[in-house]
Amino acid sequence: MSGKKEMQKEGDTCPVSPTIFESVFSIKSTPLVLSLSHDSHFQFVACVGEKPATSMADSIEEDQSPLLQHSHSSDLHESQLITHRTGTIWTAIAHIITGVMGAGVLSLGWSLAQLGWLFGPLAIIVFALVTGVSTSILSDCYRSPDSELGPDRHASFLEAVRFYLGDMHQMICAVLFNESLLGNDIAYTIATATSIRAILKSNCYHEQGHDVACQYPDSIYMLLFGLVQIVMSQIPNFHDMAWLSVVAAIMSFAYSTIGLGLGLAKVIENGEIKGSLGGVPSASAADKTWLVFQGLGDIAFAYPYSMILLEIQDTLQSPPSETVTMKKASKSAIFITTFFYLCCGGFGYAAFGNMTPGNLLTGFGFYEPYWLVDFANACVVLHLVGGYQIFSQPIFALVERWFSESYPDSRFVNEFYPLNLPFLPAFQVNLLRLCFRSLYVVTTTAIAMLFPYFNQVLGVLGALSFWPLTIYFPVEMYFVQRNIAPWTRKWVALRAFSIACCLVSALAFIGSLEGLVEARLA
Repeated sequence: MSGKKEMQKEGDTCPVSPTIFESVFSIKSTPLVLSLSHDSHFQFVACVGEKPATSMADSIEEDQSPLLQHSHSSDLHESQLITHRTGTIWTAIAHIITGVMGAGVLSLGWSLAQLGWLFGPLAIIVFALVTGVSTSILSDCYRSPDSELGPDRHASFLEAVRFYLGDMHQMICAVLFNESLLGNDIAYTIATATSIRAILKSNCYHEQGHDVACQYPDSIYMLLFGLVQIVMSQIPNFHDMAWLSVVAAIMSFAYSTIGLGLGLAKVIENGEIKGSLGGVPSASAADKTWLVFQGLGDIAFAYPYSMILLEIQDTLQSPPSETVTMKKASKSAIFITTFFYLCCGGFGYAAFGNMTPGNLLTGFGFYEPYWLVDFANACVVLHLVGGYQIFSQPIFALVERWFSESYPDSRFVNEFYPLNLPFLPAFQVNLLRLCFRSLYVVTTTAIAMLFPYFNQVLGVLGALSFWPLTIYFPVEMYFVQRNIAPWTRKWVALRAFSIACCLVSALAFIGSLEGLVEARLA
């Protein structure tokens, strides 16, 4: 079996990695922390060698985000980890739902408007079924060689990829994973600025009437958001802020439920169900095709959670087998999420028809009650302010660890300097951290300002990550785990499944990219 790795003994130090991408391959056992943020991402924790207390390496290990940190299984660590495997089917369902649902749900009404009543709900159901198949075969890869009783556990997606497919596949997977994290931070910057602007416009419309031109630029709020993130990125011990994940979950459910409720109320007010079988008409067949593909990309962004599935599975108690419990939890969570998506997207499209906005809470189909619209958008802002840091911390840890190992004698990289500010507790500043993290925030803010198009950006991100992370890697690992011979019935079926999903992802990416370029040039 290719790529199978030796478990690192307790107390060993990690070898210095020659490239920044290889820094991701050393994985350390840590307690699991529940991720309650949007979309299918987890945090791996880089293994570091023994360093002085004030070194960058120690700080990297301490400064992890409250994303789902995984624990990693071996005989040496089994006694330490047994206390962490107390989860049930109910906790697994909660993990999945809170890890998947987020700001992407607000774009589903627009997606249905592009696809129409005939294909829109069908597309959501098809993506749900595809996600169900993918998570089922990925659950079988948690243990090896037997999927239910095997002694070897693979408690993270990257670890499983390396075990089954080898270092090269893991490197590719790590690049795609970090690209997805970067893309989410860009999308969060756009969405936050849009929600802040929506709050101001809502108050303006309430005070001056709906016909007044209440215009507010996005760029200034993106810059303000960037300044906030520069400050937050320097906060030490970010991993201790577990409350941030709880707040993010509450905010996510709050604004999603409000969006659903407002859509339902609008349908009742209208006294009719708007929309058509074919969706929004376009000037040409080509334009319609691009919009359909873009809608598919937005739906793809809202579903997958493969990157956190194995971490969730590693929290489950046994017996029964973690694989059996995880498959049941995935089916239940996908059913609940699909029902919510159909309601939220369906009521949004039914309320506005061809005029369905790209974001239900910021497109101003709803003017009243203005305070509820304001509250929902405030929930979006609070969720995304913390969510940005949750997605950026793994990138910070990866880059800073590589610099620390590559330049162990550099004071710029490894030295921490005490800083005392009035009315604030004393803390230490590292120059590399200050410069790199600030540059990262500036970069994501600049890209967001250059492409401030919510739906198009979501479509591109969803299409980029859906096939490789949700379909390709799980299918290829399943082939190895089950020793499926080429050209057997199951091999052909799964290979056809992967190819079909690849084509859909490619079309969604092309359509979303075309929409992004067109919006930028318009």
